[in-house]
Amino acid sequence: MADELRGRQVAILAADGVEQVEYEQPREAAERAGARVRLLSVHDGEIQAMNGDIDKGDRLPVDAVVSTVSADEFDALILPGGTMNPDRLRMNAEAVEFVRSFVRSGKPVAAICHGPWTLVEADVVRGRTLTSFPSIRTDLRNAGANVVDQEVVTDQGLVTSRNPDDLPAFCAKMVEEFAEGRHTAAARI
Repeated sequence: MADELRGRQVAILAADGVEQVEYEQPREAAERAGARVRLLSVHDGEIQAMNGDIDKGDRLPVDAVVSTVSADEFDALILPGGTMNPDRLRMNAEAVEFVRSFVRSGKPVAAICHGPWTLVEADVVRGRTLTSFPSIRTDLRNAGANVVDQEVVTDQGLVTSRNPDDLPAFCAKMVEEFAEGRHTAAARI
């Protein structure tokens, strides 16, 4: 990874309770590949990262509130996990619409662990193949997804993984898909 993402704008959408390592490693991978990465959240200031949903991690500075930006400003989206993070995002209409806009436009989206919960709320998983943390797989199936148990799954620019153990494969596939850009076959208007 060197310049695959040079000039690309990548959004990370997260809220309080984001799993720190699932935020840090994808961000670092995108930046190493040359992307400009911005942290978006449902409020300004900082969000509280967590380690294993139990121990507080770092406080992460928010670059912009999701309600003040458009999906058109970004080339790709990262949805890290952590149990409370996507639960909070699902309750925010602007966050849900931001995610929906990304998927419907065919722009690449990478979601790990509990991150796909936000995809369920955005109603964009029907007919897609993905993976996730085991506890949300029933939700994904009920939303019409084809759920598999694999380290990393790609479906027309949608990259998903199960947990922090999958981060090396997730980050590599994420950079590859982000470099490919928009997947017109995946665009759902």
